[in-house]
Parts: sequence; structure tokens; C-alpha cells
Amino acid sequence: MSTLPALLPPEPDAPFPPVDQALRQPDGLLAIGGDLSPPRLLNAYRHGIFPWYSQGQPILWWSPDPRTMFATDGVRLGSKFRRGLRRSTWEVRADTAFAQVIQACAETPRPGQRGTWITREMRAAYERMHELGHAHSFEVFEGQRLVGGIYGVAIGRMFFGESMFSAESGGSKVALAALAAHLGSWGFPLIDAQVENDHLLSLGAELWPRPRFLAAVAELTAEPGIVGSWSGRVGCWPATRLAEPARAAGPACHDP
Repeated sequence: MSTLPALLPPEPDAPFPPVDQALRQPDGLLAIGGDLSPPRLLNAYRHGIFPWYSQGQPILWWSPDPRTMFATDGVRLGSKFRRGLRRSTWEVRADTAFAQVIQACAETPRPGQRGTWITREMRAAYERMHELGHAHSFEVFEGQRLVGGIYGVAIGRMFFGESMFSAESGGSKVALAALAAHLGSWGFPLIDAQVENDHLLSLGAELWPRPRFLAAVAELTAEPGIVGSWSGRVGCWPATRLAEPARAAGPACHDP
């Protein structure tokens, strides 16, 4: 195995190297360079690869082993948290505030993290993916104020989560759980969460060996997907539905 990542050619449709060539240290670093054009991003996700780099670095492409995954029926909310949701006035929507969600993910301070990996270049790339109907956000509102959200990329019946944020305690949990509830009802079994941390594991994330993850991605991304805005599919959905373990997806409250 090489001790250096591969250098990508400039052509957006150029293939990535096989993921088994990814480095062990740092775990999963596969390639360097290229761009963030929609063809390259879609090709990367279809092969279990994602970009992750900081301001001032070249674009770095990763495929870590193991991979952090959620089953859409496996997101866990604690019983105390769910009881609190019974009184919640929060509402969930989708694809109505994508730019605000990705901006909040970039700007929200995180413990132990200096700065952000969601650079201006990354934001522009994923906003373009959103315009093309490939990137989506789930947003949690209190009235007209955005209190939480999550965004990612959908290909076929596979959702690749990128980042989430909370402006109020629990906002990101509600966004993730609402995303999982809707995806499950649409026939999406999995959400990729990329790299493990204690918070994700506490919410029900599992660690999958990379070969298992790649097999699932190959199968699910080959299936027919839901390209375009998801706003009408979700409508305005009350967070109180997450108060019960068995929850139904679908529009319920007034649309904004």
C-alpha cells in the first residue's frame, strides 16, 4: 500500500482509485486534488468516498474503515427527550432553507474544533448540488426561526449525511430523527454518517466494515431515487410525532 494519497487528474469524470488503496494513517485518506463539480461529487459518493479538508488545504478525499452508519429505523431518542417533545412547538420542513442550514453547520462552534471544514468552496458546491436536486436539508423551526438542521446527498435509495447543527438544545437530534423517519417511509434503509463520534453512537449509529458499507452503497445507489425538491413530500411536520417510538411521516401542519 502506498504511503501517499493518489493525485486526481483535472477531468471531473476521472475515476477515483480503488478505496482499498486508502491510507491507514490518516485513516481513509484516498486522494488529493480535483474539484467539487457535481459529476465528481456524485461519482465519489457512489464509490463510498467524500471530500473533507480545511481552508488552505487542497481538496482531500476519504473512505475510512470502519464507516459510521445509521439504519433509518435505528435512530434512538432517549425517553426523557421524547417526553419533552410532546410539548414541543417545533416544526420540521425539508429543502426550504438549504443555504441557511449549510451556513449554520459551517458557523456553529463545536467543542474541540477550531474553524470549519465547510469552506466557502464547499458551500457553493453543495448549494449547486441542491439546485440540481441531489443535496437535501431537513430543517427544524420554532416559528420562523431555524433551531436545527441536517444536510446531505441522496443517490438512489442511499442518503449520505454531511453535517448537522443545533441552535437550540436537541435541534440536530430532531432533524436527524425526522430525516430518518421520512427516509424509512420512502424506502431508504441507511444514512451514512461518515466518521464516528460519541454523540452519533449515542443516537444509534453503528460501525460497519468498509466492504459491508461499499456493498450496500453499490446496491442502493443503483436503485431509482428521488431527485428534486423534497419540500412537498415533507410539508410542515410537527416534531411532536417523534415523541412516540412508532412515528408516521408525512405533512401535517400548515405550510409556511
